Amino acid sequence: MAKSLYETLEVNENSSADEIKKAYRKLARKYHPDVNKDKDAEDKFKEINAAYEVLSDTEKKQQYDQYGDSMFGGQNFHDFAQGQGQGVDLDDILRQMFGGGGGAGFGGSGFSQGGFGGFNEPDLDTQAQITIAFDVSVLGGKQHISLNDDSFDIKIPEGIKDGQKIRAKGKGKSYQGQRGDLIIKVNVSASPEYQRDEFTLTKSFDIPLKTALFGGKIEIKTVHKDITLKVPQNTKQSQKFRVKELGVLNRKAGAKGDLYLKANIVLPKVDELDEELIAILQEKLPETI
Repeated sequence: MAKSLYETLEVNENSSADEIKKAYRKLARKYHPDVNKDKDAEDKFKEINAAYEVLSDTEKKQQYDQYGDSMFGGQNFHDFAQGQGQGVDLDDILRQMFGGGGGAGFGGSGFSQGGFGGFNEPDLDTQAQITIAFDVSVLGGKQHISLNDDSFDIKIPEGIKDGQKIRAKGKGKSYQGQRGDLIIKVNVSASPEYQRDEFTLTKSFDIPLKTALFGGKIEIKTVHKDITLKVPQNTKQSQKFRVKELGVLNRKAGAKGDLYLKANIVLPKVDELDEELIAILQEKLPETI
């Protein structure tokens, strides 16, 4: 009787648990889709994960050792899966053959929560939400979590977006010595100062009329640091000034976006001006645009 899951991991039936794990790690690195761009690598990677999820579990391994490839109609697992057609869901195949509940899929770690051979394992992951300040979403930081008599800190990555999720390993529910993860959806509070567009920030700043007309320097506090902005003569209302790399970190690119400062010209109150200046303005200011 062929043992195709052993063949998939390139081990034999008498291999130890450590030998199976070592073979799995070697093959998973070799065929991981992020590393291996061959068109068949993803299917191979899924099969490797499927084989390891069975052979690394004592009860599932015993059941597979008992029935072998007869579960696949006498074919090996690869040929059986390919014969189901393109775009096949390997989880569905295994559920049909062995029964049980819905699996977590082969994306990354195999069907870790799935039904195999009637061994239904509960979903041990726990869902939660937190709300963080806008500045923390830009700069990153820590957030204290209290859940089910457990209290711990989680790291908020720099540049996280509203609605993104963080996984806290081993902080989910427990079952028969196993622990799931805590999946945390992050809600970011709106900022009264900033608008965010992906990795770009925009912030309005007040500028006196005199500085707008004749130029000067303005001290501005940004989320990253305090800066001095040089304002040119004849600055217009809502005119924008670009400050490089004071926006939000793009972790994939390894660089920050830009900050745009939008001028808000503050007009003086006429009744607070010197009477002589008021008279001059009334006489000299143009009436047309």
